[in-house]
Amino acid sequence: MKKQVSTCIYSLTLIVLTVLNSCTSSKQLTYFQQGANDKEDTINFVDSYIPTIKKGDILSIQISSLNPEASAFFNPYAKTVVDQNSLANTFNPLPTITGYLVGQDGNIKLPLIGTLKAVDLTNTQLSELIQSRLKDYLREPTVNVRNQSFRVSVLGEVSRPALFTIPNEQITLPEALGLAGDLTIYGRRDNVLIIREEKGKRVFARLDLTKRNAFRSPYYSLHPNDIVYVEPGKSRIASADRAFQVMPTVVGILSVIAIIATRR
Repeated sequence: MKKQVSTCIYSLTLIVLTVLNSCTSSKQLTYFQQGANDKEDTINFVDSYIPTIKKGDILSIQISSLNPEASAFFNPYAKTVVDQNSLANTFNPLPTITGYLVGQDGNIKLPLIGTLKAVDLTNTQLSELIQSRLKDYLREPTVNVRNQSFRVSVLGEVSRPALFTIPNEQITLPEALGLAGDLTIYGRRDNVLIIREEKGKRVFARLDLTKRNAFRSPYYSLHPNDIVYVEPGKSRIASADRAFQVMPTVVGILSVIAIIATRR
């Protein structure tokens, strides 16, 4: 009798899973499919995005030279940055960030050098500007600037929705989705939403990742503070509805089988 009960439970489980996971085709799940007009396997896409410094950014500025002791004076946040990186993603996914804050006037203030205009510069341009000012104080100075405020949010039907800090300041939409564990089987690959702040406005753009022309989109490369949202497809909504409809019946049948089994 116990063997028959186990067989019944197994069969019911298969039926429920089949019902809940139906209505999703492989075409809806496949990325970068070849379209009718795609006659070649090579596609041109927009140039890589080069971020510029914005108001409110926090910059890590590391300075070195032939005299390490003299260079240390210009690196007040060096120890804090090392300690912070060692603790990142261990206790708090958003640890306190230390560095040079770009004020609302667009400036940063460095020891001895004083105030510098940083807003709208690239990291390379700011590095070269600081390096030129340091020649009065250091022998052969080198400067490394990194923006610690480059973050993107990935939400919705993905395996691990989260806010991600991007250390190299370059990330594409597929890479961000990869960090989030890829879309679930229920996520709409043909209508991924990117929310971006541009010139004081929020822009809402949608990309179809089942088509190869997604590579040509200006939203393929993500910008700081972009929000990526993957909305659920009809199969997710339908499966949720079917679950509420089917599960009470399944639970009832399993309960009856369990009662019969205990009386035998």
